[in-house]
Amino acid sequence: MSESRQIMSLRHVEVFNAVYQTGSVSGAARALNVSQPSVSKVLRHAESRIGFTLFRVVKGRLVPTQEAHVLFQEARELYMRVESLQETAKNLRRGAAGSLRLAALPSLGLEIAPSAVAKFHEANPAIAFEIQTLHNGDILRSLYERNTDLALTHDAPHHPRLASMKVGSGELVLLFRKEDMPDPPETIPLDMLKGRDLIRLSGTGTVGTIFTNDIAGGDGKTASISVQTYYVAASLVKRGAGVAVVDEFTARASLSEEMDFRMLEQRPTFDIHCVHLEDRPLSGPAKKFISVLQKTIKNARQDTRNRA
Repeated sequence: MSESRQIMSLRHVEVFNAVYQTGSVSGAARALNVSQPSVSKVLRHAESRIGFTLFRVVKGRLVPTQEAHVLFQEARELYMRVESLQETAKNLRRGAAGSLRLAALPSLGLEIAPSAVAKFHEANPAIAFEIQTLHNGDILRSLYERNTDLALTHDAPHHPRLASMKVGSGELVLLFRKEDMPDPPETIPLDMLKGRDLIRLSGTGTVGTIFTNDIAGGDGKTASISVQTYYVAASLVKRGAGVAVVDEFTARASLSEEMDFRMLEQRPTFDIHCVHLEDRPLSGPAKKFISVLQKTIKNARQDTRNRA
């Protein structure tokens, strides 16, 4: 078999991807807005080029072969990049100023990221935004795989492919129900946590390490509940499961007639970083957004201090 017969074209990949995900030629045709004979023809041509069968008919449905499963894992990333290219071309054609894909930790995606995006969008409505919340390890992977332009996280990564800049800081505070702590002091000493159900943050990131070493390490109390995200901790507090040490932004977003928070006596702080690929310098929209983000964090911290 010649080399030329072993290569799939982008059209082959597009049709293969559609058939794989819809499970039928008719479904792929609807997804691609083409005729069924056209899909069948491209699929047969793809199979003849690569030299093996991609789908078998089982009970009237196209079932991927084992080779197709393997191929799909490779084709999916390629197809996603083609979609991204098409979206960029569409934005340029309609004169859009650009786009920005943002990933944020859940704790920063509850208040800080939405507030910054809303302010930025008001001043720059032509810039398209794609926002997702991911855990720390997934955020770095999203950057490596070029699914994210800019990531908002607590940790400054030590990796030659990544560049980061500090955009602000935050503080850990105690979140509680007012009925559980009816007369709290202005700042909470760690001794007050003894004997209480303390909802702990699990994880190995910077904030998790601060919590484990500086806050939870000395009380000698085993947590009855551990969580990976602050908003889950806040939801548990609201339902009377205990008190929780969370970031100040989650605490402020959780305030209500039933919920309140206080600074901790030792004032544990953490940094907030924007991270991007070293070989993909920040675009103009990204630089503008970071400026808005810095102001948003600064104002949010000032609001917390004014309330304390």
